[in-house]
Amino acid sequence: MPTRASVLAALTATVLAATGAPALAAGDTMDRAFDRASHEFDVPRDLLAAVGYGETRLDGHAGRPGQANGFGVMHLVSNPAHHTLERAAALTGEPVAALRSDTAANILGGAAILRGYADTLGLDAHDRDDLDAWYPAVARYSGTQGPAAALYADTVYTFLADGLDALTPDGERITVTGRPVSPHKDGIAAADTGARSADYPAALWVPADPNNYTAGRTAKIDKIVIHVTQGSYAGSISWFQDPVSEVSAHYVVRSSDGQITQMVRDADTAYHARSANASSLGIEHEGFIDDPTWFTDAMYRSSAALTASLCDTYGIPKDRAHIIGHSEAPGNDHTDPGPYWDWDRYMELVKGNGTGGETRDGLSFTTYTTQRGGSTGPQVTALQRLLTDQGYPAGEADGTFGPATATAVTAFQTAHGLDADGVVGARTWTALLSAGTTPVLAEDATGEDVKRLQRALTAALGSTVDADGTFGPATATAVRSYQTGRGLTADGIVGPATWAALQAGR
Repeated sequence: MPTRASVLAALTATVLAATGAPALAAGDTMDRAFDRASHEFDVPRDLLAAVGYGETRLDGHAGRPGQANGFGVMHLVSNPAHHTLERAAALTGEPVAALRSDTAANILGGAAILRGYADTLGLDAHDRDDLDAWYPAVARYSGTQGPAAALYADTVYTFLADGLDALTPDGERITVTGRPVSPHKDGIAAADTGARSADYPAALWVPADPNNYTAGRTAKIDKIVIHVTQGSYAGSISWFQDPVSEVSAHYVVRSSDGQITQMVRDADTAYHARSANASSLGIEHEGFIDDPTWFTDAMYRSSAALTASLCDTYGIPKDRAHIIGHSEAPGNDHTDPGPYWDWDRYMELVKGNGTGGETRDGLSFTTYTTQRGGSTGPQVTALQRLLTDQGYPAGEADGTFGPATATAVTAFQTAHGLDADGVVGARTWTALLSAGTTPVLAEDATGEDVKRLQRALTAALGSTVDADGTFGPATATAVRSYQTGRGLTADGIVGPATWAALQAGR
């Protein structure tokens, strides 16, 4: 995570005060800490665990600060714009030093902050017993607003829907039993805004604050810089939207499913790598450099597809001289992505993803890129096949987006209530890939309908869902993530409502 000097100076006093005190008192456990905090502040225990897991994977990092100067399992923040650490001290009576470094105190502080938001929102005792009623409070805990806050809350509720079985750094097992969730989203701007990146349409678009980047560039783009956030996906998005941070990156990639959000246009200069800012594109990856569990297969594949696309767009060689770590950028003192980032694997994926990771069926790709008049390649061929199969003749499946394909695209979009602009972006891809019958699908289902679902989810979520025709745990997680983001009951079962949303391109 890059840091500008002006912000670093403002945070130094807090950072230096961090201690290396034990994370938990002798004989205590994190599970008991969650239970005690839950009872003291009347916050659901599983909600606390899901928030902590989303923030830090339940690792307090011995009181060392993460992104935005956040501390502990619950990422209590102390920076010029946000002071949940100090607020937690006032609400709990715990010293700030204890909240930074003692896990039990930190979890208590997180519960106090959530309860404070619940009280502000008017949740009474009956509401507080309803896990779904806490959604707006969780969104506020993100420290941001609008779609970024919804992304944060959706992630927490996906963990609740999927359940958790996690190990703490001390080897303690923390579990959350999965259950259907239908969060109350009244007054919260949906994460599913339809806003997509103009540079990489598989990504969401959530702009950084203008104070955190410079419009335009003074040099040609000739490299890509790989970063690790030292914090959560939503936390990074929030930090880049905060005008006091004076830091940003072009893209942020989520660990759990590889979802990508673009925050600075490629043509503009993000503040991420000091001397390399003007000539590079920065990609942040959710996680911590000392914990390889954040670097998932979904993250590697999604990020590699992005990097391959950027290399193709800007003529950047796909080699380690031009795809570098933050630690390798001239004039930098950072160590990310760190020793656990698998460069060999990442570069193999980058070099194999130049056409979007096509599989042998000709329809499944690791990402679905925008196609329009004049586009060529295997994704246009797939588009032509799908349109013709749905009764919209696109001409010969020759991989060239000509007039017949444009006419077929516009006709399909009109019939399905999409913007009839003739451009095949994420929404049109989602509707087209999911078109057909609507059988109920759940875990352990197999076959072509599952492949169709997996392709549609890849387009809709902007992250790769392997189209292997087997409805396993990874597909179930993708389904719940999609359902949560679209305001559907997140039960992991693909029934009429989920099919209807997919076929409408949502």
